[in-house]
Amino acid sequence: MSYKKEAYELKAKSIIKNFKKRKINGFYYSTKEEALEKALSLIEKNSTISWGGSSTIDEIGLLDAVKNGEYKVIDRDTAENSEERWEIMRKAFFADNYITSSNALTIDGELVNIDGNGNRVAAMSFGPKKLIIIVGMNKVVRDVETAVKRVQNDAAPPNVKRLNLNTPCSQTGYCMDCYTDDCVCGQILITRYNRLKDRINVIVVGEELGF
Repeated sequence: MSYKKEAYELKAKSIIKNFKKRKINGFYYSTKEEALEKALSLIEKNSTISWGGSSTIDEIGLLDAVKNGEYKVIDRDTAENSEERWEIMRKAFFADNYITSSNALTIDGELVNIDGNGNRVAAMSFGPKKLIIIVGMNKVVRDVETAVKRVQNDAAPPNVKRLNLNTPCSQTGYCMDCYTDDCVCGQILITRYNRLKDRINVIVVGEELGF
């Protein structure tokens, strides 16, 4: 094991300890392959599943696994028009499982997420019965304030490039506190406590994943 991996594991253990006081289930795996296996073990066969926009779940192979597995998927990308897409996005709130990543994770165990339309953070907050969140160690920060800055300046600019959106940060590479139609920073969610037993499950991975 490399020194970097050792440090990741030590930090992850501290985070998972802090998850417990927040009643969040936390797991640590050194590789994305192990993380994928754990994520799939949390999803019952033939259950409904949907997801929020995330490069991480794609990178570890989770998106392909659920699309090709024995699950009832709720996939907005199957929509033929924008109206149908919105309807499918609303149906995601009734899913048994919702998979996504987190834009940032504090050492104290708080999840920080910023969204454009708000559908992802809404589902993370309420709706789907089980939430499965995959987070790479590159998203771990000291506190909430640092987390927000990380999302706005490190995650948002490459994301708007990926989505081909027209925002100031797509031109400058850093947050301009914009008020444009393509803004991806419309809603901010800080998850600091979970009241529903076993609803929130966070798999921390000892690799750099997503933005």
